[in-house]
Amino acid sequence: MYVVLAEGYSGDVHYGKTARGVVRYRRDDVACLLDSTRPGTEVDGVPVVGTLEEALVFGPDTALVGVATQGGRFPPAWRALLRRCIEAGLDVESGLHEFLADDAELSALAGEHGVELRDLRRPPADLSVPTGENLRVPATIVHTVGSECAIGKKTVALELDLEARRRGLASRFVPTGQTGIVIAGWGIAVDAVPADFLAGAAERLVVEGHRRGGEEFLFVEGQGSLVHPAYAGVTLGLLHGCAPQLLVLCHLAGQTEVEGYPGHPIPPLAEVVELYERSSLPARRARVAAIALNTRALDDEAARAAVDEAARETGLPADDPVRFGAGGLLTALRG
Repeated sequence: MYVVLAEGYSGDVHYGKTARGVVRYRRDDVACLLDSTRPGTEVDGVPVVGTLEEALVFGPDTALVGVATQGGRFPPAWRALLRRCIEAGLDVESGLHEFLADDAELSALAGEHGVELRDLRRPPADLSVPTGENLRVPATIVHTVGSECAIGKKTVALELDLEARRRGLASRFVPTGQTGIVIAGWGIAVDAVPADFLAGAAERLVVEGHRRGGEEFLFVEGQGSLVHPAYAGVTLGLLHGCAPQLLVLCHLAGQTEVEGYPGHPIPPLAEVVELYERSSLPARRARVAAIALNTRALDDEAARAAVDEAARETGLPADDPVRFGAGGLLTALRG
């Protein structure tokens, strides 16, 4: 049972996305969230407490780092919180780039108190380049890609997988990031993999997803964006390595510029569609089959209008699968 550490970010849909994702998709495994800036509030019905002592009343056995900070580093104030969790006998799971088990102080403290430090972003040691097995997986591989980071690529893949299972299809969500790994219980955080082996890691993931029951559909969680000035590299390696037949392009309604990078525009959706298709693996060209629009900042009427506009602009089926359900998008993918 988790206490999700969300200090300062439990209300933040961007940097608190790990906390929110785990609450949404593993609700029964979350005891509470810890955020001293928002005690007494809730996140999707899960209580937010202000101190570790209050959190311990709920009986957690693991503290999960629920934030995704820029650069993947711990804020300095968090060290004291992590020490208190270890001293309280809690295992600690983290998906940040800064590995807990490599920290001499925290590792020694964990040994003293008999708890585990689990670094979800640590890649397997035996990764290599692709072998071509990705092209032999007998399933439809659907990859969620985006015009930006943190706009719902993981969520769209999860919603499509859940809808496929509701329809009785043999489907699996393929996790490629730290939050997805917590939700699914397996996976590789591809943004922590050496560049030469990134496509090989993605190949391994789709092969493993098929082995785990994705005989008909594999929904591969996307990372970054080809138009992002910082993270396009991981996007391209993942795109080539998972070798999808179909893509779902995710976009935040109304966004025209990459967040945090003034002067870096997001091209019109039709251009982004073309970019992804032209950048896909030449041995298996991928086709954008649908647009998944994130309409979180709009009311229902404006959201419907934005969805209709995205469909008109691209000539593709469009919807917001969180707000309006994933049924329409899945139907489009089944063609």
